[in-house]
Amino acid sequence: MAKDSAGGLRLGTAQGRWVLLATVLGSSMAMLDGTVVNVALPRIGIDLNASLAALQWTLNAYLLTLAGLILLGGALGDRYGRRRIFLLGVCWFAVASAACAAAPSIGFLIAARALQGIGGALLTPGSLAMLQASFHPEDRSPAVGLWSGLGGVAAAVGPFLGGWLVDGPGWRWIFLLNVPLAAVVVAVAARHVPETRDESATGSFDVLGATLAALALGAITYALTAAGEGLSPAVWVTAVAGVLLGAAFITTERRRSEPMLPPELFASRLFTSVNLVTLCVYSAFSGVFFLLVVQLQTVSGFSPLTSGLALLPITILMLALSSRAGRLGKRIGPRLPLFVGPLICAAGVLLMLRIGPDASYWTDVLPASTVLGCGMTLLVAPLTATVLAAVEVRRAGIASGVNNAAARAAGLLAVAALPALSGLSGEAYRVPEAVDSAFHTSMLICAGLLTTGGLLALATVRGNVLAPDHPVAEPTCEWNCATTTPPFDPGRPGGETPQGPATGTATGP
Repeated sequence: MAKDSAGGLRLGTAQGRWVLLATVLGSSMAMLDGTVVNVALPRIGIDLNASLAALQWTLNAYLLTLAGLILLGGALGDRYGRRRIFLLGVCWFAVASAACAAAPSIGFLIAARALQGIGGALLTPGSLAMLQASFHPEDRSPAVGLWSGLGGVAAAVGPFLGGWLVDGPGWRWIFLLNVPLAAVVVAVAARHVPETRDESATGSFDVLGATLAALALGAITYALTAAGEGLSPAVWVTAVAGVLLGAAFITTERRRSEPMLPPELFASRLFTSVNLVTLCVYSAFSGVFFLLVVQLQTVSGFSPLTSGLALLPITILMLALSSRAGRLGKRIGPRLPLFVGPLICAAGVLLMLRIGPDASYWTDVLPASTVLGCGMTLLVAPLTATVLAAVEVRRAGIASGVNNAAARAAGLLAVAALPALSGLSGEAYRVPEAVDSAFHTSMLICAGLLTTGGLLALATVRGNVLAPDHPVAEPTCEWNCATTTPPFDPGRPGGETPQGPATGTATGP
């Protein structure tokens, strides 16, 4: 029988398999929502008579609350019980999903999506934390490998499933699908997952920091989104308010004894520069994923199902090759992959300029997405490993969380800014000529962001940072990497357990 206590479960036991099922299904809910909604956006816009700004907020409301609260969600799990907060997040996510499915208007849908993001911030960090805390040390790495691999399957299925649902029963079903999934997760987790918490966790939560971060991101996102309709006084006021709130957040974090975002992490120049690379490349990825499906459906006349398949080669390549990319980064160092990977991605994005009114999936879409997937495969694993190598081993968890928050924030700002920068606003997303022009401008911007990220890595990342004599955490990318954000796994640093950090030396500057 499996040992029913923290840190003692074996993967080959019945209870171990139930724990793995609960965590995989829980994280897959949030992952599916991150991939299927993009495919449905044009149809949602038609059915709810939404403007482009409203469609941007349909994505960004979710990203805003998720990015602003995900670090707080992880801390709540450590303090009050990872299973308890995970179950709260799953139930919250399911209720919000049902509200999304029943949305009578675009405003209601945006509000429900913001609530979904809160649920995602509660359940996502808890999913992996429960694995790390529940399994026997010998089984943690295989369990995380299965978790990330099966999560990659969910990412691969997402666009296809979303397109099929939008073409078939309708876009509301992409949200309703979460309700039965959540019921299964709750039943399995409540019965089979042991409760774990960090007994050493003390002090108060940084609620003020989380609130200021969310308000700053929200104000800046609103200003960027509204700028597409013109630079009104409200846009300037909101932009200034966002900057001031951001400054207040930084000041607050410097003064708190237990901040949500420890400022000392950025004393490492490597950690700072790699997170800047993350901002560059993930803003580009989010911009591509957002606008590509609009281009394919509005300009090229693809069905939602076919446009959903456009990004499938990326996920397949990352599932098949990310472990090899991780080993390559260790062998030759991350500097070259972090330079060449974004340049290959930029080449794939430039190939997307061929996608127009008469585009063919086989000759125009597939080559571009394949090249983009090759670059992402080369880039993402060394990027995550370098983030973790830039800090002390005991800070691997918070470093991974900060990098995830950076990637989410990058996506949030890109979706808000790109339409304004490319001249797409109002109802223009329904006009093929306007979409085609904006898409071409946006792809040039995204290619520029990717090139900037590669050059920044070349200038700031040391070639030997992942050398064997440096004890660093192993990222999930040893097995698989997500296609839209870095993996949430802080890895398994040498000797570190969920009950207490290992002592280690700094691996970054």
